[in-house]
Amino acid sequence: MNLEKELEISIKTAIEAGHAIIDIYNNVQDMQVTYKDGDMPLTAADKASNKIIVETLKKEFPKYAILSEEEKDDKSRLDNDYCFVVDPLDGTKEFIKRNGQFTVNIALAYKHESVMGVIYVPVTGEIYYAVKGKGAFFDNGNGTAERIEVSKCTDLDKLRLVMSSSHGCEQMDKLIEKYQFDNFVKMGSSLKGCVVAKGDAEVYYRFNPTMEWDTAAMQCIAEEAGAIFMQMDDTPMRYNRKDSLNSKGFYIINNAANKLVLD
Repeated sequence: MNLEKELEISIKTAIEAGHAIIDIYNNVQDMQVTYKDGDMPLTAADKASNKIIVETLKKEFPKYAILSEEEKDDKSRLDNDYCFVVDPLDGTKEFIKRNGQFTVNIALAYKHESVMGVIYVPVTGEIYYAVKGKGAFFDNGNGTAERIEVSKCTDLDKLRLVMSSSHGCEQMDKLIEKYQFDNFVKMGSSLKGCVVAKGDAEVYYRFNPTMEWDTAAMQCIAEEAGAIFMQMDDTPMRYNRKDSLNSKGFYIINNAANKLVLD
C-alpha cells in the first residue's frame, strides 16, 4: 500500500502539533484544564493540537474522513473507506502531571484496518511510525530513522510487563499475582505499545476500556514491528466503527508463546 504522502504529512503535522503542545506545557498558566465526561481532563494543549491536525488533514486529504477525540463525531465517516483516527494529546493526565509521557497520535484506517500509524513524543522529539507491509520505525529526534522489532524473549521469568502509569485495575493485579511478575515498565499514553514494538518489553495487557484514537496508531506500529495485537477475546481490533469504544480491552505481545490467561 502506497501511503507515502499520508505518512509524510502525518509526521510533519504531528511534530507541528507537538510544538504547540510544548509551548503550553512550558507555560503552566496556559494549561486551562477543564473536565469532560465526568473526570476526563481537557486542556488548551488538546484543543491547539486538534486544530492544527484536523485543519491540515482536511486540506491535504479532503476526501478522507476524520475521527478525532476532540471533534464532534460525523457519522458520515462510516461510509468512507479511509478515515484518519486522531488523538491530538494522548495522555492528558500525564501532561497535567508533567511527567513527559504523552503523545500525538495520528492513524489512518482503510476498510476498518489500521494501515498507518504515527506517534510523536513532544517532550523528547522522538517519533514512531509505520505503514502496513513496510515495517515500523523509530527516530530519536535527530532525523535518522531505524527499523524496530519486538523482543525475542519467551522466557516467562524474564518477561517485562508494561503497566499504565494512571489506570490500574483488579484484573491486572490478578494477572501479576498469577504469573508472579516482578519486572515492570510503567508508562503513560500510547508509549506503552511503542515500548513493546521497540523490544523494551514483551507484554502489555489492557483490561480497561479505551477508544479507537487511543489504539489505532499504536496497533499499526506494534504489528509492523512483529507484535500480536488482539482484543481480549482474541478477535481483531477494527476502526472507523459506529461505536468508538474499545470495550473488550486488548493485549500486545511479542510472541504467541507469551499469551497470558486469567482463570
